[in-house]
Amino acid sequence: MKSKGELEAAISQALIRFEKNYMGRGPTETKTFLLDDLVLVRLKGVLTQGELKLAEAEDNLRGRYLLKQMRQELLDRGRKELEAAIQSILGVAVRSLHTDISTKTGERIIVFTLERRPCYADETRSLLKVESG
Repeated sequence: MKSKGELEAAISQALIRFEKNYMGRGPTETKTFLLDDLVLVRLKGVLTQGELKLAEAEDNLRGRYLLKQMRQELLDRGRKELEAAIQSILGVAVRSLHTDISTKTGERIIVFTLERRPCYADETRSLLKVESG
């Protein structure tokens, strides 16, 4: 059984691969957090130079809207693959996926809700300490 940190790192790597395959480039930084039955992933630096220019354009409301719509559509097209990767890593099915991207900072947040809380090695050890104490 893997530790919480190992599972979080594996999810981060899966998201980096997904971003490269579906979005054309990977993030500059990725961090994953397992929180009860939630997986929170923060990706930094996901926008390309062209996307940044589109978001900064004079008619930036339209550009930002188009950018968010395009990114959402690409995520939707690869959603099954992404959910399968999460399930493979955690051994728990994904119930839902929520995401947003900042056109100002280039950060993307993805939240997966799971069918149940995943198990990991360091959690088992801490439970044993509490029970035996």
